[in-house]
Amino acid sequence: MQLEFHQLDRRWEHLRVRHPARQRRLLASLADSGQQTPIVVVAAEGHPDRYVVIDGYKRMAALEQLGRDTVEAVVWPMSEAAAVLLDRSLRLSEHETALEVGWLLAELEQRFGYSLEELARRFDRSVSWVSRRLALVEVLPEAIQQQVREGRISAQVALKFLVPVARQSLPDCQRMAAIFAQHHCDTREAGQLYTAWRKGSPAMRQRILDVPDLFFKAQRQAQERAPAGTGAELLRDLEMVAAMVNRAQRRLAGAAATELDRQQCEAARRQIDRIQKQLQRIGEEILPEKKPHVEPSATHHDSGTECEASEQTGDRTGDGNLPRGGSQSPALELRHSAGVATSGESRTLPATDPGAFRPVQGESRASP
Repeated sequence: MQLEFHQLDRRWEHLRVRHPARQRRLLASLADSGQQTPIVVVAAEGHPDRYVVIDGYKRMAALEQLGRDTVEAVVWPMSEAAAVLLDRSLRLSEHETALEVGWLLAELEQRFGYSLEELARRFDRSVSWVSRRLALVEVLPEAIQQQVREGRISAQVALKFLVPVARQSLPDCQRMAAIFAQHHCDTREAGQLYTAWRKGSPAMRQRILDVPDLFFKAQRQAQERAPAGTGAELLRDLEMVAAMVNRAQRRLAGAAATELDRQQCEAARRQIDRIQKQLQRIGEEILPEKKPHVEPSATHHDSGTECEASEQTGDRTGDGNLPRGGSQSPALELRHSAGVATSGESRTLPATDPGAFRPVQGESRASP
């Protein structure tokens, strides 16, 4: 059916996050091809000829911007609450953020009196899952939530950085949100400012929030001076590892750990052990005391050096291939048995190290 805009109740519009780029694409599509998909509405209880919009707010905004007077709609013959839950279960768009889910849960709790247990049952989740998302809505000031709805601050930035700041200092959270909106910060830039704020002293925190332009300028200059090559790539990889570990730790905050069953806990412990072993091996490779500089040694093709070394170390049977100085070359060390110790350090792990050739689960048996 065709409905005029004044017949539509938009009470659920505040649950949606705006994406300006997508809205522009939708506007161009509607201008070129017209409305192809109807919006979803239900009859407003106690108000004839009034309808509550369940889905289609972005299409409505674009049609209004194009100067249209009516919108094509389909009416679902069910209650408002049932329609909202059904719409969410059928939605095929991108995954909702935790903040958007929190808005929906808060609306259902306040308007329809749903308990935490009832919400958990309807969303097929645990009560702790419902509580955590409701807490997100409660901790963020309404002004910041409105900026998220308007697309001035991304929901991901709000969840990762503004929520933790709000738990410590609401004034700092509001100032940081204003900075993110003013500078159109992406996740990386917002993360840099949040990390500096979290690690800084109270005076440094105020300095960062007072002059964010200076902070971002210093960050850009540091990136321009950053060394290129394998070393810089390694540092970036390690930073990503640290960020993922922090994210995993946040997932376990509160009562989240109780949601893991026994099998998941065992799988998590195996992954943690594997990561610890890999990081230990990386640390042993890059620490200076583990990787001293060794002059190039002679190979077994240099018969003169080989004989000279044999004369100087004649009391070592089976070590005739040792070069001058008593250290084995990396290629030769792999040919000896793991039980033969060397007199000096080399570029490989010591042969007596019990973990030198122990394979890590899921990786090939490459030499150290």
